[in-house]
Amino acid sequence: MKFETFHFPSRRSNVIARSGMVATSQPLAAQAGLNVLKAGGNAVDAAIATVATLCVVEPCSTGIGGDAFALIWVADEQKLYGLNASGPAPQGLTAEFVRSQGHDQFPPIGGLAVTVPGSLRGWQLALERFGSMGLDTLLQQPIAYARDGYPVSQRIAQSWERSTEKMSRLPDSKRVWLPNGRSPRAAELFQNPEFARTLQTIAENGYDAYYLGDIGRQIAEAVQADGGVLTQGDLASYQAEWVEPISVAYQNGFVFHEIPPNGQGLTALLALNIAKQFDLPALGYGTADYYHALIEATKLAFADAHAYIADPRQADMPIEALLSDSYTRSRYGLIQPGSALQPTPGTPQTHGDTVYLTVADGHGNMVSWIQSLYMGFGSGVTAGNTGVQLQNRGANFSLEPGHPNEAAPGKRPYHTIIPGFISKNGQAWSSFGVMGGFMQPQGHLQVGVNMIDFGMDPQTALDAPRFNWLENKQVALETAVSDDIRHILQQRGHELWEKGKALHYGGGQVIVRDPESGVLIGGSEPRNDGTAVGW
Repeated sequence: MKFETFHFPSRRSNVIARSGMVATSQPLAAQAGLNVLKAGGNAVDAAIATVATLCVVEPCSTGIGGDAFALIWVADEQKLYGLNASGPAPQGLTAEFVRSQGHDQFPPIGGLAVTVPGSLRGWQLALERFGSMGLDTLLQQPIAYARDGYPVSQRIAQSWERSTEKMSRLPDSKRVWLPNGRSPRAAELFQNPEFARTLQTIAENGYDAYYLGDIGRQIAEAVQADGGVLTQGDLASYQAEWVEPISVAYQNGFVFHEIPPNGQGLTALLALNIAKQFDLPALGYGTADYYHALIEATKLAFADAHAYIADPRQADMPIEALLSDSYTRSRYGLIQPGSALQPTPGTPQTHGDTVYLTVADGHGNMVSWIQSLYMGFGSGVTAGNTGVQLQNRGANFSLEPGHPNEAAPGKRPYHTIIPGFISKNGQAWSSFGVMGGFMQPQGHLQVGVNMIDFGMDPQTALDAPRFNWLENKQVALETAVSDDIRHILQQRGHELWEKGKALHYGGGQVIVRDPESGVLIGGSEPRNDGTAVGW
């Protein structure tokens, strides 16, 4: 790792500590998790305290009406666990029904897009297996912020304002999220007493108070009143599950780990497999060849992802074939150094708005946790007087007949949120992630390559300018990429977005752990409000 070898626009330096660290997109939430570590909690305890606080202080991005995924490194076992807490479509939802409503694409707003919220069952699974504290302790800080108020931070205020029209559509949403008829401004205090009561009920009575009790009843009623088909029975039958992470060996003992489908972590691994076919250090960081190689790898990875990723419980998933050396070489062989390709899926041989946080404790445990409502404020539906906003994950279903990701009862949709993890020689090395819809696997690729191929420290790897591939040959580059590089890429056929045009390039958090000393090195996204904190 080379500190300050590269210089990018940022005024942040790495946070370096030994006893514990939390990095996330909102400072109040990061400190809530750090307080749990200081009080003797472990990384899983701190992760839940952090994400619960994010549900209060970053409500446009996450909440208990959404889904979650996690990768959890357990030091005593030297093992990585995967957690899938994404909910399925209601049993009453079919693609035929959605098409009969006049839709040829799944509607992103309204009750129809609401799938079963899975995050709370994910908290339950993680805490019951690896936690040392209860919800009565871990929810104290978020309850206080919801009840007594907190000052809204800058980037979150901007995101909140962009959802004004969506949250004006329904009376409960307007009442809770647009007090006085508008979104709260930066540094303005915001209170959500209804959500405070909901969290207090869950802290006192457990997770079933949400899925089986009056909270669940209000969720189902709100969804049905807005044209959806979710029932309390759908909520009552849901359980999160442990899954086996998928991985690819990169180089020099480094291995990238992701959650398997229905998440899009496979996309990051497909891109990394292609990227490692190049000698990236020889191409040089930030050169036109560097960007061309990674953009082309990204395009091919997404072409396969959109063709194959679905709920593996209801669709055949050729993961092993997609990640095989022979298939990777065939995809790499499509890339031409002087011209941009039109991405199309391959045919492998068959063998049969979001928040991210990372936590490490002083005992070697690490948690990579991501939780989301999908788009800003999700579906725009708020459940009665619970203060709970509901996700719109159904929007990622396909309505194409026969597609692996076609909407169906009890099926989980293609999911954009992905936690990341890197091991080195079999030991935990980095817990990291980059939130932001379809930017996420692109962020995993770029931040990971920055750290491994170019030796960047976590903060520098996050500061580095990024690209965001959009579709076909369209790609956006951050303004720090020079005009000379842009010109060369355009000559190769890349269709570049207008320089400086507003676009989100993801929000990343990274913690690296030195396997020998146990020292923790953390970086936090300079494009967000967040921070890394340690002790």
